[in-house]
Amino acid sequence: MRRVSVFLALILCNVYFTRHVNGARILAIFPLEIPHQFFFFQEILWTLVEQGHKLDVISHYPLIRPHPNYENIIHLTGKGPRFTFNLTADTLDSLANKPVEYYAEQYGNKACELLALPEFKKLIEEPQTNPPYDLVITELLYANCYFAFGRHFKVPVVAVSMSALPPYISEPLGNPVNTAFVSEHIDGSILHMNFWQRFKNTLHTWWTNYRIRRVTEAQNSIVKTHFGPDMPDIRELERDLSLLLVNSHHSLNGVRPFTPAIVEIGGLHVRDDGTELPEELKAWLDSSADGFIFVSFGSLLAIENFPKDIIAELYSALAKIAPIRVLLKGAAPEALPPGIPTNVLALEVVSQRQVLKHGNIRAFVMQGGSLEIHEAVMFAVPFIGLPIFPEPQRNVKNCVEKGVAISMDFGDFTADKFTAAVSEIVSDAKYKNNIITLGGKFLDRPRSPLETAIFWIEYILRNGGDSLRSPAVKFSWWQLALLDIYAGITVAVIVVIYICKRLTLTVIRRLFRPHPTLPTSKKMV
Repeated sequence: MRRVSVFLALILCNVYFTRHVNGARILAIFPLEIPHQFFFFQEILWTLVEQGHKLDVISHYPLIRPHPNYENIIHLTGKGPRFTFNLTADTLDSLANKPVEYYAEQYGNKACELLALPEFKKLIEEPQTNPPYDLVITELLYANCYFAFGRHFKVPVVAVSMSALPPYISEPLGNPVNTAFVSEHIDGSILHMNFWQRFKNTLHTWWTNYRIRRVTEAQNSIVKTHFGPDMPDIRELERDLSLLLVNSHHSLNGVRPFTPAIVEIGGLHVRDDGTELPEELKAWLDSSADGFIFVSFGSLLAIENFPKDIIAELYSALAKIAPIRVLLKGAAPEALPPGIPTNVLALEVVSQRQVLKHGNIRAFVMQGGSLEIHEAVMFAVPFIGLPIFPEPQRNVKNCVEKGVAISMDFGDFTADKFTAAVSEIVSDAKYKNNIITLGGKFLDRPRSPLETAIFWIEYILRNGGDSLRSPAVKFSWWQLALLDIYAGITVAVIVVIYICKRLTLTVIRRLFRPHPTLPTSKKMV
C-alpha cells in the first residue's frame, strides 16, 4: 500500500511540474537593436514557444512566423538608439578604439532610458495577472536595469550573453575570478600566462570592472524613477540573477571555474534549418576543383566601404590565390568597386552554414565574432581572422593558440601577407587536422547547446530562482577573500604568542629570582 501511495505521489508531482513548466508565462526583454544578436536569442525564445510556454516579448524584431504563444507586447523599433554598424573608412578606427565607458553608456545607460516609454510604464503599473509571469528572460550586456522586472514581479531572472562570461558579472553571481589563468586581456593566454601576462591581465580585469561599474551606476536613478524608490540599486539587482547562459565553450574559451548558475551554450545558433544552396551557386562550388575560400565579415563590416587602399590590396590578393576560387559574401557585385578578380563570386545573401558544409571549402576569412568561429569549428573549416574589436581579437587569439587559425592585422593588411596566410592555411594539413580535433571536443556534450539552454531555463521554473544561486552572493568581497578569517587567525596567533611570552617570562623570573638573605644571629658574648 505504501509503495502504491509513493508511486501515485510521484505521478502527481510529475503532472504538476509538467503542467507548470509547459504552461509558464515568460516575459522576454531584449532592448538592443542588434540583428545578429537577437536572432541568436530568438532560437531560445522560439524553442520555448514550441515547448508550450507563453512568451510576451519586448524587442525591435517581430516574429517572422506568427505563433499564438508568442506576442510582441512592446515594439521598440525606432524608439531608441540603433546599434547596427555599416562601417566606413572614417568610423572603422574610431569604433575599434572606443573605451569601455562608451559601450557601457551606449549599450547600458542609453538602453535603460527606454524604460521611460509609456508602454513600459503601463507594463510596470498594470502587470499581467491572468496568468501572472513566472520568469523574466533578458539580454546581458550592460543594461542590467531590466533585472528590476524580476524583483518587481517577484519571479526569477534568466540572462543570456552573446559573448563569453563578462568579467564584471562574476562577483554578483558569486563566481570565482582568478586572473592567474582566466585571460581577459588581449595579451593574455588561455593556455599559460607568464608573470607579465598575469600582471597585465589582473590590472586590466580590475580596472575594466571598476570603469564599467562606475558608468552603470547611473542606472540606479533610472530604476528608482520607474520602479519606485524602494527598488534596490543596480548592484543588488545583479545578484538576483538566477541563471546566466553564455555563448562560449571551454574547448575554445579555455577552462575556468563556473558556479552552476552559469551555463555555456556556445554553438546554440547552429542547426540545420533545411536551407538548400541555389542551383547556380551549388554548381559553382561543385566545379571549384582546386577548392574555394569563403570571405565574410558579418553584419558589422560593409566591404564596399573599406578604405580604397585595402580594397585594392584585397583584390590583388584574391587574384593571386587563383586557381583557388573565392566566394565573397556581403555585397552585390554592382556595389563593389570595379576590378573584382575573375576567380571571385560576390553575393549579397548566402546561406553561410550550407557553404561551410561544402566539401570543396578550404578556408574561411572572417572578422572573428563568436558566431562565425563556432560555425567554423563545428564544420571543421580552418580560418583567417582579421579582428577589429577587442572581443574578436581575443577570440582569434584563442584559436591561433589552438592551431586552427591565422590572425592578420586589419590595419596592416597587404596582398602579400594575405596571400601568404591563405597559402599556409590551405597547404599545411595541421590546421585542418587541429580544427577537426577541436570540433570533436566542441561537439562532445551530453546535450546540444539549445537543449542545454532550455533544460536549465525550465530547471529554474521547476525549482525556483535560488536553486542554482551560489551562497557567495551573500558575502562581501573581503569575506570571500577570507580577510576576516585571516585577521582572526592573526589576532589569535598574536594573543597566543603574547600569552606564551608572558608565561615564559613569569616562569623564568620565578626560577632565577634570588632567594632573600636570612638574617644573621648575634653572637653571644
